[in-house]
Amino acid sequence: MHINIPNILTWGRIALIPVFIGVFYLPDAWVGMAQKNVLATIIFTAAAVTDWLDGYLARVLKQASAFGAFLDPVADKLMVAASLIMLVQLGRVDMIVSIIIIGREITISALREWMAREGQSASVAVATVGKFKTAAQMTAIPMLLLHAPLLGVDMRIVGSILIYVAAALTLWSMGYYLHRAMAGSTKDTDPG
Repeated sequence: MHINIPNILTWGRIALIPVFIGVFYLPDAWVGMAQKNVLATIIFTAAAVTDWLDGYLARVLKQASAFGAFLDPVADKLMVAASLIMLVQLGRVDMIVSIIIIGREITISALREWMAREGQSASVAVATVGKFKTAAQMTAIPMLLLHAPLLGVDMRIVGSILIYVAAALTLWSMGYYLHRAMAGSTKDTDPG
């Protein structure tokens, strides 16, 4: 494993997951629910910023590595899964939405690994629909964590709408990637 600044930031993002979850288990006598919501939102947002920052630094400092390319999406998926599970427990996200998003992440990760082994990783490269899904999801989660009005906007309502949009885009992007993978894998097996 190559130690560099981007990889340290990625490991830091993973280390934030138990801190993020632990916030909601602090005794209410110490921290009220509104403060827990704010702390969790800050931690999630910091993790999202480090996700952008580690990729940026890897390019600028020329510190991109195969290990970093592996670890970065794992850290993202772990943080999103932890957040969605916590939001289900708090009653802010429906279980089916959480299952759709987490299930898609597992499916596409496995698909990308399989296609890489087949030498077809370009067929499941990140697509625009996947970027829209990520944007909707990464905007919805902090809104649902905050669970309060901000600057006159009810974050609960906007976050709820966006998480359903993210779930729809999740299904769409999964279908897109599966179709691309199947088309790519049949090219090698088609005798004509």
